Amino acid sequence: MSEQYYIYLMTNKYNTVLYTGVTNDLIKRIYEHKEKLIAGFTQKYNVNKLVYYEIFTDINSAIAREKQIKAGSRQKKIDLVNSMNPEWRDLYDGLL
Repeated sequence: MSEQYYIYLMTNKYNTVLYTGVTNDLIKRIYEHKEKLIAGFTQKYNVNKLVYYEIFTDINSAIAREKQIKAGSRQKKIDLVNSMNPEWRDLYDGLL
């Protein structure tokens, strides 16, 4: 069984904050954000809604994609979310 890696974008209730991350366990990592188990940006700004993710089989590709997204403008991130999730629904429940 091959390992999977994920890049993801999260936002807050009002879709005013965007956070980009990478993980090898998307369900666990989003749960940690939602429950504010890890101090930092997402806890401080109440970022708890998964609005976009991509799946990779190679960690280096996932990290490269995360860096590419982070280097992009806010508008590029918004366009990315809109391409997959135009209603900005929380995708977390669909993962369970």
